[in-house]
Order: sequence, then C-alpha cells, then structure tokens
Amino acid sequence: MKNRIILCTIFALIAVACQPDKPEPQPGEKTEWVARTDGFQQNYTLDQLVILSRHNIRSPLVSKNSVLTRLTNSDYQWFPWEGSHGTLTAKGERLETKMGTFFQEWLEKKDFISKYSQDNHAFRFYANAKQRCQLTARSFAAALLPGQNPVVEMNAPFDTMDPVFTPQMTKLSEEIVTRAQKEIQEEFGDLNAHVASAYALMEHVIDIAHAPAYPDTTSFDQFPASVSFSLNAEPSMSGGLKMACTVSDALSLQYYEESDEKKAAFGHDLSFDDWISISSVKEWYGDVLFTAPSVSVNVAHPLLQLILDEMQDERRVFSFLCGHDSNVSSVLAALEAENVDLPGSIEKRTPIGCKLVFETFCGADGAKYADILMIYATAAQLRSEAALSYSNPPAGVKIKLKGLKENADGLYTLIDVQQRLSKAIVAYDAL
Repeated sequence: MKNRIILCTIFALIAVACQPDKPEPQPGEKTEWVARTDGFQQNYTLDQLVILSRHNIRSPLVSKNSVLTRLTNSDYQWFPWEGSHGTLTAKGERLETKMGTFFQEWLEKKDFISKYSQDNHAFRFYANAKQRCQLTARSFAAALLPGQNPVVEMNAPFDTMDPVFTPQMTKLSEEIVTRAQKEIQEEFGDLNAHVASAYALMEHVIDIAHAPAYPDTTSFDQFPASVSFSLNAEPSMSGGLKMACTVSDALSLQYYEESDEKKAAFGHDLSFDDWISISSVKEWYGDVLFTAPSVSVNVAHPLLQLILDEMQDERRVFSFLCGHDSNVSSVLAALEAENVDLPGSIEKRTPIGCKLVFETFCGADGAKYADILMIYATAAQLRSEAALSYSNPPAGVKIKLKGLKENADGLYTLIDVQQRLSKAIVAYDAL
C-alpha cells in the first residue's frame, strides 16, 4: 500500500461543480452534496475505489407487444427501442462511455492510469453475463483505460444470470419465509395503497380506459399485490404492483430515450415531479422485493462477500462490479444504509447507470478511513447526453450507514465499514 501513487479523491470537486441545472431539484427538495474542503484533501489520500454499478439505459424487460400494448391506448406508440427486450441501448452505451471518460480524466490528472494500468491485478472489471451489464462494463472500462483493451470478467454463459449478481434466495425455510413476510408487512403495508396516486397518474398517461385490456383491467389497484419466495430464485411479485412496475419502467426509459418530453408522455404535459412519481412505482416494487432485512442479506450475500474481498485486497486499486438495481438496493439495505435524496434524478433509489462507490483513504494520522458515495448522472445529463468531465461531473451524494460514527471530516474508520460488511455476511450465515 505504501508504494502506491496516492490520489487526491476523485470526488473532491463534486461539492462545487456537480449541482444539476435547475429546475430539476424541486422547490423544498432536500439536497445533500458531498462536501470536501482543501483541508480534507491535505489530510487524506485515496487508496482504493470499489464500485458497484447498475447497468445503463436498456430497453424494457418485456416486448412492446406484451403487457405494455395491452395496457396502453391502442393509438399510442411506444419508443422504437432497438434490439431485443432488456438489452443496453446505443444511447446507454454512449452514456456509460461518458461516465468512464469522467473517471479517466480524474485519474489521469493524478498520473494514476499510466502507473497502474499495466498491472493486471490493480484494475478489475467484473460484470453479470447479461448483455446490458457486460456492455456497460466494457464501455466504462474502455473509456477508463483507452487503448488498453481491458478485460471484463464474465463467469456465466453470455446473456444469462451469473449467480453472484442474481438476487436469489439461496437459503429458504418456512421460518425464513414467515420472517420475510412479516418484515414486508410491517415495513410496506398494503403494497398497492402506497403508490395509489402514482397508479392514477400512469393510468392517465397510458389512457388505460382505451387500452385492449379494458374493461377487464380498469386499474392496477384492482389486483391485490403479494410477494412469494422459492429456493434459488428471485423473490416474486404478483398482482397490480407487478403490472404497474412494467409500465413505470417502460415510461421512465422512454423519458430517457425520447428527446421530446411531451411525446415521451404520450402527449401529456408532465412536470419533473410527475416523472418522479411514475418512477417511484418501479422503485417501490424493488424495495418491497429486495430490501426487507432478512431478504437483503440473503439475496446480496455473494456481492457483500465480493465487495469485502476487493476492499481487503491490498494489490487492488480499482474494482468495477456491474449488475442491476436489485443488486445496489439489496446491498444498501443489507448494510443498513440511511435513505437519501438524489437531487436531479427521477429515480430516487438506484438511478440508471448509478455507481455505489466505496472509497478507502489513508489519513495523515496513519489510520485507514472509508466513505461511501452514490454517483449518478442527473436526468438532464442522461436526456441530453451531456459530456461528463472535470468541469461538468456527475452528481454525488454521501451514503450514511445507520449507527456508525463519522469523524470530523465525515469519514468512517475503514474497520467499521468492513465490520458492517462482515455483519451482513454473518447475518446470512445465521439465517
């Protein structure tokens, strides 16, 4: 570790340079930016980055001729996504390249790339085998290490699910199911009622009253929602929330891809808050499925082990792990992270292409420290394909872990963060 070329933290500038353009953050919306002073930069040097990334913009997970068509006004036309369903789009690939370029610019300024890019162990890129994850990781890696042809690991057949990134229940018993169902009921209550207003907005946008599924389906909330569990499978949702999530997901993706915002809303005039409401349905769906305490430590177990292993590898300086929103949300839940606001994003939990960044520092006092950030492109940056750079970096928000004490500069001790990871890993063993 002592022989490493030391970085000043990549994100020191974020506090002063990454605020999204108005009017994205809505009036009264809590804004929490990462604040780093000159004193911070002098007292801490960055040793390592471990990044858990969500893939970038993809096409909807269902074809346009499935539930989307049945629930939408017959005269409406969904965005003409290229490729098969669930694949990274050309725009998603370009956007991820821009994110990689931002990281490359920062690291190159510190002479980091040239010193370590030839070390086969210093940089690691590992992604789920699904096309959208592999292509996201390859786009990021190629931009981070231009001309180096970095290898992205793939440990399952292409376009299938790698068990490490599959948010599946690998431990299951009647007791575990009972506990999980109780936690979901206590934390989320009536699954449809919480998003009733968002349901109504989406039903208006897609004009469900003139859809092929009408009158058998008049509203999402007419179908009770419930969660079930099976061994070695992802938690499963049924009912109105599952249907609504499919529509919410597709509308959000259409908002990112379609340059005409009114056209993205099928001719309706929607506010930024309306888009947040629409996206909240799929995020609520993900929270219900993957963030209950006993569920999160179950489905995130392989990734928690991997993140801890990467942080403890003294030869590693940069790790990039690419999966899905369910991976990011379950890891955050398992680590007992506090909820934060993400200004400028219509997705308030795990924005498309987001990076959950674990930073490791060496302090001037010789002690080891850590920080956790959520780095993401704002909705405006995504829609406009804005170049991300030193002068126009992505947004950044600090992630806090419940019960952990920060020092005066807002950092945790490295051992505290590693112990929190270990606690979540042990919780799985104790299931």
